[in-house]
Amino acid sequence: MRTDMHVQQGRPEPGPEIWIRGPVALPEEPLPSSPSAAASRRFSWIGTHGGAGVSTLAAVYGGHDCGRNWPGPADPPSVLLVARTHAAGLAAALNALEVFRRGQAPHGLDLDAVVLVADAPGRLPRPLAERVKVIESVIDVYRVPWVPAWRLGDLSGQPPREAEALARLTGRAR
Repeated sequence: MRTDMHVQQGRPEPGPEIWIRGPVALPEEPLPSSPSAAASRRFSWIGTHGGAGVSTLAAVYGGHDCGRNWPGPADPPSVLLVARTHAAGLAAALNALEVFRRGQAPHGLDLDAVVLVADAPGRLPRPLAERVKVIESVIDVYRVPWVPAWRLGDLSGQPPREAEALARLTGRAR
């Protein structure tokens, strides 16, 4: 069973930096007590490269579209990094994760997950699937399949069933 990894920047805690997978200590802030409280959580979508799909995801799932910029002071500090599943997109996602790992992201941002948007219909070639596994080994990854309607600009339908976990995370569940 997977548990969510949560990375918060700017904590003044001394000591070694540790990346963990599995159970972690309880968060400092209280957890939402009802489904409607969980649905009110907002995210800042950040593209790790141009054309990642940030604007589409923000339109479909809600949240703040940061483009390729860091969230501003008035924007939600909970961050979802977005990348396409092609080689350049996955490399950009790994680079962005490294920025967070080194503590070089702006103070106060919480990296919640990486969202990988399919760059084409069908299965990923093995070399790309292996890169996805590397990303999944350090943080939760939400996959969004190829959606032909989105390519045509039609964002009016329900989010794809294959991305139900992302819909629950963002409060846009069916």
